Amino acid sequence: MDEKFRKRARRRDNLAKNVIKIGGILVIASVLAILALIVRVTLPLFASSSLNDVGLHAQLPEAKRASLTVGLDSYQEVFHAISADGTLSFYSARTGDLLSEQKLADNPGMKIRHIEPYRGTISNILWEDGGLTMLEVRYVPEYGARNKRTIVPQVRVLKVWPSPKKPGLLMSMARRSEDSRFTRVDLFDDNTIHIGHVVTTVDLFDNEETESFAITMADPMPGTVTTLAVDDNAAALYAGTDNGYIVRWDLTNNETYKKTDTFAATTGNDTISALGMVFGGQSLVVGTSGGKMATWMPVRSDAQGNIKKMVKIHDLEDHTSPVVQILSSRRSKTVYSLSAQGLLHADHVTSENHLFNLRENTKVFGISLKDNNLLALDNNGGIRIWNINNPHPETNFKTLFAKVWYEGYDQPAYVWQSSSQSDDAEAKFSLTPLIFGTMKGTLYAMLFSIPLAIFGAVYTSQFTTPQFKRTVKPVIEIMASIPSVVIGFLIALWLAPIIEDAIFPLIFSLFLLPFLFTAIMLIIQPLYRDRKFANRIKGYEFVLLLPVLVFTGWLSLEIAPLLDKMLFADGFKLWLYNDLGMRYDQRNCIIIAFGLGICVIPIIFSITEDALSNIPPSLTAASLALGASRWQTVWRVVLPSASPGIFAAIIIGFGRAVGETMVVLMATGNTPIMDWSIFNGMRTLSANIAVEIPEAPFGGTLYRVLFLCATVLFSLTFILNTGAEIIRERLRKKYGRY
Repeated sequence: MDEKFRKRARRRDNLAKNVIKIGGILVIASVLAILALIVRVTLPLFASSSLNDVGLHAQLPEAKRASLTVGLDSYQEVFHAISADGTLSFYSARTGDLLSEQKLADNPGMKIRHIEPYRGTISNILWEDGGLTMLEVRYVPEYGARNKRTIVPQVRVLKVWPSPKKPGLLMSMARRSEDSRFTRVDLFDDNTIHIGHVVTTVDLFDNEETESFAITMADPMPGTVTTLAVDDNAAALYAGTDNGYIVRWDLTNNETYKKTDTFAATTGNDTISALGMVFGGQSLVVGTSGGKMATWMPVRSDAQGNIKKMVKIHDLEDHTSPVVQILSSRRSKTVYSLSAQGLLHADHVTSENHLFNLRENTKVFGISLKDNNLLALDNNGGIRIWNINNPHPETNFKTLFAKVWYEGYDQPAYVWQSSSQSDDAEAKFSLTPLIFGTMKGTLYAMLFSIPLAIFGAVYTSQFTTPQFKRTVKPVIEIMASIPSVVIGFLIALWLAPIIEDAIFPLIFSLFLLPFLFTAIMLIIQPLYRDRKFANRIKGYEFVLLLPVLVFTGWLSLEIAPLLDKMLFADGFKLWLYNDLGMRYDQRNCIIIAFGLGICVIPIIFSITEDALSNIPPSLTAASLALGASRWQTVWRVVLPSASPGIFAAIIIGFGRAVGETMVVLMATGNTPIMDWSIFNGMRTLSANIAVEIPEAPFGGTLYRVLFLCATVLFSLTFILNTGAEIIRERLRKKYGRY
């Protein structure tokens, strides 16, 4: 052979080897880069929250150091303080300089006894004489020349209540509901609670009419009342006692108030020192003299849901001293609590994440409406402002993968609900229903596709004629090129209504078909004794069975309606729901089994057929020569020898089904439920990404959780393929190189 030709061939071989090697390395590097990208976007979900000092270390004047409440805007430009002498003062959040101040009382000498912050912008001011003022302070951004922003404080008195006639007032609070109803709640030293409503209505002619209701509740109390809490709409009242009990009343009826619950909120006899409502008004935050923090929620105690009893839902980070104040965020389920030692805690109720501590000697504090700034006043009159870095308080491994007890639920559950009707609802980002849905859809698809694909490959490679094999194999392989969106469209809009109308005939045919197949095989078995007949139909036995399929379908359609009337009075689908509690959804796992099966069958069939056809003819010839039948040869020799290739085909098909998006997106209904019933749908990880990503704000929690879905899907596929390769290698070693 020419030496130049051999050198040129070696150079080309080396070049091809290097190109293939570089290509393989680039493929691996690209996959790792994709994984690194999605993991990098996901990791901030698990980052801890923090406080960043913005640099303001101001000192209030001596006369203003006894301020009872503080607040600030969301842009860190202006903050205010209301002092005990009844003065509202505004300061620059950048320099601490006094901007303006005003007296809130008509009587210059009137002092403030207590202030209750409410809804982030409202302060309920209790004066020394027992009068109550509901004051609202808002910060409105205004834009002037060159689009320069200026924060303008707006002060408005919403309601003024006179002093109660009854002496011994200990505590007062007020609420304004959405229907223009003002409510005042007073606690007196004789352990009685007085509630008054003022309702203003406007008729068609803009005439206002004011109506008042009042009642004094003297229900027997389990102890001396130490603190009160009312939800935002004055629909429920809570009273904590000195021996750890809490009493709850329903205030929805203006004239009669119903005591609905009395429960012990502590294990010992700790005093209930502070109460607060979580954003949304469903959960109650309880702080005790022992520093314990927990949330309670009304939960249905009977099947009809007529009675709700308070149940402890979440435990929060404990304080080392009595809890004296509780404030709730107006944007999330975050709760801020202050202890008698001046320690400030921030906790997220749903996730039970302890977000941060502020170990300053805090006297009072305020949170901006956007929940991004914290203002604290210490006992010496020092003012400091912190920026709150708390982007994803609602996520941790528990909320993503474990059961969580959400507001409005009777028990802990796995729930995915990225959006809701109101802003105060809890975000629900459990990935468990999505992982379950992915596995469920894939399982039913594989149960449908594996037998058809493998038996079809066995028949094509071992039983049929070469001419038929050369025809049928390319046809089935071409099925893999059908776009999945076309398959999803057909099964969702064409196949699903057909199966819904014929669900019972379909189920009946699954039981009827094996009996008819067995009967036909027994009938034609004697004909095989005729060698001419056997040789004539060899490789075309399926032709004899095609009429059986048609006959089974026709017979099922004829008999099933009669059986449906005989067995089920109201029909099969109503029987499923009434007797078994299983709802039939039109887009269910039966549809998914057909749709994903069409996508997966060509892959499994082609790889399995190649594995079976590559078995050396000497093995099959030896088996047949020893007297084994063709089926015995396939079962005992061919299938074990080809098992590594068959297993690889199944795993590749499994990975194809796990990652399929369009079919499950169009044909499942995308309901993230955890139910193995074949008659309802599910939501998969891939479909969830496709559904949610258009609505996910960049950098938000939903956005990063969707990248976590991609990470889980990637990891799931990687684990399956790695495990499959290990098993395939062991099978290869056991059954030889074939």
